[in-house]
Amino acid sequence: MTWRRHSLGAGLAAASAAALLLGAGGGSPAQARVAGGGNASSPPVQVWITTADGQQKLAAQAPVRFSPSPPANLTVTVDPTRSFQAMTGFGGSMTDSSAAVLYTLSPAARQAAMHLLFDPVTGDGLDFLRQPIGASDFTATPAYTYDDLPPGRTDYAQSHFSIAHDAAQILPLLREAERINPKLTIMATPWSPPAWMKTTDSLIGGRLIDDPRIYFSYALYLLKFVEAYRAQGVNVGAITVQNEPQNRTPAGYPGTDLPAIQEEKVIEDLGPMLRAAGLRTKILAYDHNWSEHPNDIASTPPDETSDINHYPQEVLSSPAARWVSGVSYHCYYGDPSAMTALHQQFPGVGIYQTECSGSQSADPANTFSDTLKWHARNLEIGSTRNWSQTVVNWNVALDPSGGPHTGGCSTCTGILTAGPGDTVTPSAEYYALGHLSRFVRPGAVRIASTSFGTTGWNGEIMDVTFVNPDGSTVLVAHNENDSPRSFSVSENGQSFDYTLPGGSLATFGWAVPPGPAARLRALDPSGWQATAVPAGPADPCCTGDVASQAVDDDASTRYTTGAAQAPGQYLQVDLGRPERLARLVLDTGASTGDYPAGYSVTVSQDGTAWSAPVAAGAGSGQLTTISLDGGPVRYVRVTLTASSGSWWSVADARAYVAARAP
Repeated sequence: MTWRRHSLGAGLAAASAAALLLGAGGGSPAQARVAGGGNASSPPVQVWITTADGQQKLAAQAPVRFSPSPPANLTVTVDPTRSFQAMTGFGGSMTDSSAAVLYTLSPAARQAAMHLLFDPVTGDGLDFLRQPIGASDFTATPAYTYDDLPPGRTDYAQSHFSIAHDAAQILPLLREAERINPKLTIMATPWSPPAWMKTTDSLIGGRLIDDPRIYFSYALYLLKFVEAYRAQGVNVGAITVQNEPQNRTPAGYPGTDLPAIQEEKVIEDLGPMLRAAGLRTKILAYDHNWSEHPNDIASTPPDETSDINHYPQEVLSSPAARWVSGVSYHCYYGDPSAMTALHQQFPGVGIYQTECSGSQSADPANTFSDTLKWHARNLEIGSTRNWSQTVVNWNVALDPSGGPHTGGCSTCTGILTAGPGDTVTPSAEYYALGHLSRFVRPGAVRIASTSFGTTGWNGEIMDVTFVNPDGSTVLVAHNENDSPRSFSVSENGQSFDYTLPGGSLATFGWAVPPGPAARLRALDPSGWQATAVPAGPADPCCTGDVASQAVDDDASTRYTTGAAQAPGQYLQVDLGRPERLARLVLDTGASTGDYPAGYSVTVSQDGTAWSAPVAAGAGSGQLTTISLDGGPVRYVRVTLTASSGSWWSVADARAYVAARAP
């Protein structure tokens, strides 16, 4: 199997095709060592790094190899027996402004820029675009829709609908993007319905007139957009009915206050229309921030408070839900964990992160570093670890001043900067996206891997792992610390060690799994309950480190005794139902010295009658692996049997049963 080569074009950090084939390499050998020296038969791991100072940008490093030697550092455990969401793609938006600045380039420079963005061999291979339906805040012309009328006129039948505006620049660029990358997925989003449909008779602010004719006509408007684009050779795979529906005061650019009840009415008309037209375009709900901004909360009408931080749940709990395939999120307020919370409530609903712009730092010299690190934590890793099928930035290209734009964001950056002249400069967003888009194919599935960093920043290693449709594995890791950090990656009993420069983002890829196929399958900890003695620390530093943190499937949190180890302290886990446990692993996470000095394990079916000890031993590092006999148990209690001056910490308790036969 051969990885795609990454010749990035003139003026960029280019790597030769030969250096990027499996088994080849480049870069500094001092950055890596193979655990135990490795051996020629263990799988090679290719490595690409972007450093926070921009000195290395998706630069190929010397390859490393898996080895059966024990891992030497804080260990990321990769487990392909647990899988999560399938990925759709990564990209940005071909806004009016993006199209306009690309058309300021000469034809040859514009073609080169398009290949930088979309080419899966020589560029970033972006394969997802979120397209505005009509004008947004990034528009080089006066605001418009596709059915604008003089004041006082209406067009319920959409007889004046026309996408002629898009014919000169947007549609040709979209067709070219699809030609360069045939795997491209396009979704579409309106910033405003035509003004005649709104209470303000303006594209800026206001909401839909509460009239069944308006809801139906707006749904028809969206249908006609999808049909018109298809007639022009551009397929729209997904659509939302309003960008940022809770932003009631857009700053001088098109926007609409669309409460959930109105979104539901539009969807109930649009869903049947799409089906009747034979279109497979998905409808996504919401299209706004992870959490509602305080300014939007303050402007919520008293009779619509149920929408506050509950908008997508309102839509998904309504009759309109039968037409909704997913929920779309932006990054400008809140935390990616909101997407996991929604998944837990509605596990069958797709989740998409669909807008997040980079921004100029107060000191422009820090923009590359600040953008790389924030996006790595919150988008490339944070969003995908929280069930998002996509990572989507905002403008694919802007001019050096961050425009043109109408109101809205004055500090936004594009994935590319076009100008002055024919100069095209990729931003930190380009490289951050590339750590996913160049390696993770559409249809790739995220698999389990322990991660110790947080979206907020805690100075640890943060990661996410995928298996591609061809069976290759991709792990993306970010060092949140400003200093170099060493860590290990383990799968199927083999591991490699690596040291990441401070603040850097890296992609690791291997074509075949290391070692023999796993004989054990990890259980999903969803619904597990845990109790402990002591219940948690008395130390004010760590009062949140309670037993539930050991079974939350998050190695950046932990249960800890908060005091020296003593016989009789225990952690008890209720698996929710009897399971034939063959192995229990207690992972200290980053607190690698907090392993049990001595332990015994007892089991129970009812939490009342306990067995004699079924296992006993002592820990010696981050991972305490306990073998069990495979008998059915529901409750497991690990009790300390020895004293130690160290605390006892469990960041992640993992339970395994025998793998099912293929």
